[in-house]
Amino acid sequence: MKLGMVFAAGLMLSACNAGFGDNTAEERASAGKEAGADSALAGLAFETVQGDTSTPATLPVLRTQVLLDRLGFSPGVIDGKEGQSFTLALKGFQRANDLKETGILDDATRKVLEQWRSEPAVMSVKIPAEFANGPFIPDFPKDEAAQAKLPSLAYRKLMEALAERFHTDQETLVALNGPTAKVGAGQVIRVPAIPNAKVDAPPSDERGWSGTLARLGVPSTQPEGEKIVVDKSEGVLRVLGEDDRLIAQFPATMGSTHDPLPIGNWKVLGVSRNPEFRYNPDLFWDADKDDKKTMLPPGPNGPVGVVWIDLSKPHYGIHGTSAPESIGRAESHGCVRLTNWDAARVAQMVRPNTPVVFQE
Repeated sequence: MKLGMVFAAGLMLSACNAGFGDNTAEERASAGKEAGADSALAGLAFETVQGDTSTPATLPVLRTQVLLDRLGFSPGVIDGKEGQSFTLALKGFQRANDLKETGILDDATRKVLEQWRSEPAVMSVKIPAEFANGPFIPDFPKDEAAQAKLPSLAYRKLMEALAERFHTDQETLVALNGPTAKVGAGQVIRVPAIPNAKVDAPPSDERGWSGTLARLGVPSTQPEGEKIVVDKSEGVLRVLGEDDRLIAQFPATMGSTHDPLPIGNWKVLGVSRNPEFRYNPDLFWDADKDDKKTMLPPGPNGPVGVVWIDLSKPHYGIHGTSAPESIGRAESHGCVRLTNWDAARVAQMVRPNTPVVFQE
């Protein structure tokens, strides 16, 4: 097993079996238009420098993905494509709004989304210097022993960081800006319209979680979940509020033939934000025979991404990933993997003892 690699669809991803040292919908859709002026995170705010000519008619799928993401019904990677994750996000939004669950952008769904008709599909922004400064690790090592010597498991390059900040992938950024577009401090680029997140820095923030939220475009204030349901058959994680009403949904990868999802009732024990990862090859059936136990530093390109939500089932949790494009297309070691931005959002919605149901 080699952590930190970009795996092709269908391959096993390393993640689990290791130890670790109410807003309204409208408010959630528009939350965080500007970073707080009194916040030390202002240097991570992207300035909108001009309008954009795109309209719902020219980018209907991408714009709908943006709206669904901001409303808490994540399509995973925003790419303008009508894939499985887009269908699931639409079905989740439809269920939450008492609509027929067609999984398509039908007239009834368009009518509900019409209240956000002024929201754009994409926007042009100036890259702030603090964001562009990284740090980055261009020559990201594949070997765990080499990774353990790094100060953090940071992004490889600015384009990767930008893709995660705007909940998309590098391919989509290239499509929006052209193959010759340059990125760097002060450069203007076109991105999916995920606004600056309103992040309230806590009194104590040793691990820099508020900065992580800002770099992922995830507001620190989220609706409180009363229960988490992980649905194996549909490949989603649902957050339920009072009276078991669906308030958020995220595409997820869970389990494999070797490490099936442990069906049953569990609970959240705690949340580790920007966690280190204690790699123990004895717990992985596909580990290299020469692998040694080691502690990997925190970072978005770590095996569990930016967050680990620890569950009462030993060695199992809900966490992020270094390969967001793999969600729903690859296997895990039994745990529940989300994109880093979705995992960060879920981490703000749960607390110790939140019930977690794993179901077929």
